[in-house]
Amino acid sequence: MNKDSEFANKVVVVTGSGTGIGQAIAKKFAGNGASIILLGRRKEPLEETQSALKNIIADSGTQGKIKIFPGVDVSDEAAITNMFNTISKEIGHVDILINNAGVSGPVKIFTNSNFAEFKECIMIHLTGTFWTTLKSIESMKKGSKIITISTFFTEENRFEQRPYRFRTPYTSAQGAKNRLTEAFAWELVPDGIKSLATNPGPVHSDRIYKTVYPKAAAEFLRIGGFPGLSSIEIEKILQRLLNVLGEDETAVDKEMEVVLQELFNERIKNKDDKLKLSSSLRDLFSQTQEIAEKIQLNTKKMIVDKEFLTQDEVADMVLILASDKMSKLLNGKIVPNDRVFYPTRPIIGTYIQQNEINISDKVIVLIVHSSSEKDHKRAKIIAKSLVNKIKQLVILTRNSNDLVYYKEFHSHSVNLTNEDSVKGIFKVVREKFSTLDGVVLLTGEYDYGVELKSLDRKQWDQLVENYLFVPALITRESVISMSPVGAVSEPSLFKNSKGSITIVGPDSPVGDKISGVVRARSEIFRGALRPFNATVNQELRDVVKSNIRQYLLLAGNIDGCQPDEGKITKMILTILSQSNTGNNQTIFYVDES
Repeated sequence: MNKDSEFANKVVVVTGSGTGIGQAIAKKFAGNGASIILLGRRKEPLEETQSALKNIIADSGTQGKIKIFPGVDVSDEAAITNMFNTISKEIGHVDILINNAGVSGPVKIFTNSNFAEFKECIMIHLTGTFWTTLKSIESMKKGSKIITISTFFTEENRFEQRPYRFRTPYTSAQGAKNRLTEAFAWELVPDGIKSLATNPGPVHSDRIYKTVYPKAAAEFLRIGGFPGLSSIEIEKILQRLLNVLGEDETAVDKEMEVVLQELFNERIKNKDDKLKLSSSLRDLFSQTQEIAEKIQLNTKKMIVDKEFLTQDEVADMVLILASDKMSKLLNGKIVPNDRVFYPTRPIIGTYIQQNEINISDKVIVLIVHSSSEKDHKRAKIIAKSLVNKIKQLVILTRNSNDLVYYKEFHSHSVNLTNEDSVKGIFKVVREKFSTLDGVVLLTGEYDYGVELKSLDRKQWDQLVENYLFVPALITRESVISMSPVGAVSEPSLFKNSKGSITIVGPDSPVGDKISGVVRARSEIFRGALRPFNATVNQELRDVVKSNIRQYLLLAGNIDGCQPDEGKITKMILTILSQSNTGNNQTIFYVDES
């Protein structure tokens, strides 16, 4: 404890500070003389943390104060805005913001993930970080700092991808969050505010041991199967039994009995039936625990000293990064603190060698999620190159007014942000043409010249929808439509299914002299789609043994040249003719070749 610390009398906001890493960080700053603002969704943990911090302050003899804001979800626009308004009125300015709040999100293969849960995870991790940062800036002075906690399971740089199976929303949000940290660092230079992040890697926590690893183990078993139980039964059983993981035998026995009664009552005809099912449930539960422990052990083997960091060690790192010296040295950097040696497949390239294009039997859907003239021009070039080479082309636009561009093609307008609408149109395509072989989505681009600081919440939410929610929804429904009916319920049916999903954009910035801040802004959603692509393809290839692939084409280059529409079109044609069995590369910088 250091009452002469440089953090004495500083005001520190820590999101998600009722438990875990956030609580450890709050304690560390309190012990160094800071006043702490705690916020989170649950009141009780915040009150417990407040009590602990008051004891730390009393013991250290510092003058720090503690204020809590319970019931505040970082993704809630009004809650965060009102909180910072209160801080400005009652406390004054904020010196340090720690963006720590997060959730594990769904731990499932992306084809089975609930879309509402996908969006919630993105909203908390990415949008929560954006909006909390934006509102804190309004209360900050020169010399303030923003420290964002990210994850090692995303890209460590733009050309090395770390897939994190069963965690597509989490990984996508973290990739974007890293790039958001960099962009804010560039924008905030005139304000004298520093922005940096740290990727702590695996940390000793209940979230890992009681949530992430067991849920991942349950998903492995649901996909891989278990004797005598269907995939749906495995899922329902483990949804219940994971709630008593780590509890005593009495609690486990009680939950087992409830599961037997609720899920298997009709199958139990006599005592022997019940004994057999009880034995199967216990074996399933035991195997889940074994797999969860194996995942943990395998992760430790990739760490140089085979040890996860403690929450206190992460808090030490954050305290160091928040110092004047370190924040200046590392401003705009994503500091890897994970120490994990994580082997990855090389998946980034500039072109695929293809001598012959044969797509005459293909049914292709081209989706234009943009209303800009540039994107309609690109779409028409692609459409004209396809229409006479394939069995059927279907063009979808998000706006009925845009159908005027595609009068000579089979085209429809669809609400691409509505899950039911997207499911419906893919169902129609599948029923009408018997198959779906390829989907091409043009995301469009946004104005990289617009400051992040100037965006209102509606504008930000629209960006997230355009460049994360829509690509995720299209990818999921495309894969399901390319696979045998029932594959979602019975994952073995995904095996050897074929097809491709190609996401095009957003493009690199164009111009003779592109500033660092413009480059940084342009990478935010490209930085979301790269790890999303890596994770999706790992699940398709390694988990369900599918030959479906998702590709990401990022047009433009570092010299600021206009994208070559011919190269984009040729790459799309090449991808559509691929067998998807021998090439690991799925992310292409087509204009860098």
